[in-house]
Formats: sequence, C-alpha cells, structure tokens
Amino acid sequence: MEALQIMPKPVSYPLRRSYPEEAQVIEMLPKIASKNTLQFIEANTKEVNFYHLKNECVIPVFSKDNEVTISHTNFIETVQEAITRLLPNVSINEPEIRVSHLIKGRTPEALHKSVNELQDKDRTLYYERMAFTIEIPSIYDTIEGNQLNLTVGGVRAYNHENLFSRKVPEKFKVFIGFKNLVCCNMCISTNGYKEELRAMNCQQILAQSVELFQRYNAMEQLQLLRGLGNYRLTEHQFAQLVGKTRLYQCLPPKQKKELPQMDFGDGHLNIIARNYYQDKSFCRNDDGSINLWRVYNLFTEANKNSYIDTFLDRSVNATDFLNGISMALQGNSEYQWFIN
Repeated sequence: MEALQIMPKPVSYPLRRSYPEEAQVIEMLPKIASKNTLQFIEANTKEVNFYHLKNECVIPVFSKDNEVTISHTNFIETVQEAITRLLPNVSINEPEIRVSHLIKGRTPEALHKSVNELQDKDRTLYYERMAFTIEIPSIYDTIEGNQLNLTVGGVRAYNHENLFSRKVPEKFKVFIGFKNLVCCNMCISTNGYKEELRAMNCQQILAQSVELFQRYNAMEQLQLLRGLGNYRLTEHQFAQLVGKTRLYQCLPPKQKKELPQMDFGDGHLNIIARNYYQDKSFCRNDDGSINLWRVYNLFTEANKNSYIDTFLDRSVNATDFLNGISMALQGNSEYQWFIN
C-alpha cells in the first residue's frame, strides 16, 4: 500500500495506559486476548479468522466492467494501518472478525457435478456482510468498575452495493470507541463514527479513517458515558421507558417525526426487559431502580442481536438515546415523552 503524501499529525488520547512491560505481554498474546467467549455481535453471525477470509474466499466484482471490489481483508488491513500510524508505539490485538450471509458458488470445472460429488476445491464462497474490531488494550479507562478498552473497527456489507453495475465508490462504515470488557458491549458515539465512508481504493479508506481517528475526542465520550451513572430511573420510569419505546414504532408518521430517533425494535426491547431482572452485571437494584449506565449497557447488549449492517447505527443510537434520557431527567422536553 502506498504511503500517503501527508503524514497525519500525532494524536494523543489522554486515557490510562498500561506500563510498557504490561503492554509487551499483551502484545505477545493477541490470540488469547481475541478468544473471548463473549462476542461484540452475535445474531446470525459466526467468527472467522483473517486467513480464511484472505485465502479461502473469492472477491466479488462489478459485473459490467469486471472491476474487483475492495476485499474484506484489504479493508481490515487499511483500518489497522490507520490506527498504527496515529499510535505507532502501542500494542493492538488481532482483529476479531464476524461474518454473515454466506454466498456459495462453484468453479467452472464443477458446473455439471451433482451436489454430492462436489469437493472442497469445486466450491467458492464469500460473505455478504463482515464486521471486525481491533482492540487496543494499552489505552483504557474504567467506569463503575467496568474496564473500557479503546477499540477501532468497521463494517462492510455487499448488500449496500450494486454489483451489477460498473465500479463506483464503495461503501464502508468505520468507528473508534470503547469496548466494555465485562460484556464486550461496544460504546460508540457520533464523534467516533463514519456512517458512510465512500472509497474507490484503499488509499481513500486510509485517508478518511485517519481523519476520523484524529477528530475523535475520547475524553468527551468517556465524560458522557460516566455521566450516565449520575442519573437513575425508578422501576415505574423504566417500565414507562420500555412501554413508550414499544409504542414509538406504531406512532403515526407525523407524530413520530416530532420525536427523537429510536432504532430499537420489539426483539431488542424483550432482551432489555429480561436483562433488567436477570443480567449479572447490569440488572436493577433491590428497590427496582437502575442507573442510566446500566440501562445503556442493557441497550448495547440487546444490540448484539442486530444484523451486521445495522449494528453500528444502533450502537450510536443507543448512546444518543440514553444521553437524551439523562437530559429528560433534568427537565429537557425533547425526550420527556419516553419516560412520562
């Protein structure tokens, strides 16, 4: 990959850092660190490794001109290069990769074979949707006893491309935020999210990723997340919140447009309601009350059941929504409808 002509300015994320000896140990054990039994996303996905994507999957093309698309592995490597350019002296873990929507095919030589005659060499495959995270364990902070590690990552979904056309700028999603190690929930805010990164090549992905990472304000996000712990919902208010979010989906379009956006559906809300009682780390208090930091993690936990191509958008929506609820508890009228 060609180096950019203008090197990025150094970025300093003023968070806690591990000692050099500690960082070296983490760097020596990336495979162990990435094999967490908890996943950052679960629904309809499976874990794959980088080798499988690079060596055992075909790369789709734009059918009108046969131009190759940017592969999943090139995307991952480019985002990884972006963060190492800005933080060259910190250790990072191996990418954790989740995929869904397997697309199967055959080689030309196997065109006339029956299914039970197919061998591995006769099959082709690729994944329509892919999400990955790269954890930076040496940059972290703690909120209510939960360690949050700085994390970067992205999403690629071929279903957002028109592969039957000529090659055009391709769409990607890139983020920088924090991973809650207690539950592997992703904490992502607007200032660390590029909802639609359009690029014709890896150099353009690199430039836009570097720009996003430079602009990101880690302390601002941590201050927002930490502030959620200062606000508490009673059991009645939490019930109002869950009930109103269910009603939100059924509101007349005109009334719905007058309210803030809320992207979580009934399936997510069922998980949130269940975990309000059952989650080991973020359930209610004995009196039924629950602070907004815990509610936020109930939302981000439920978000793991989103499809890959909607996962990051809902992650950001969870941050915006719970921040709005905290403002409603202070008397802000915009989000009052959800708790009154």
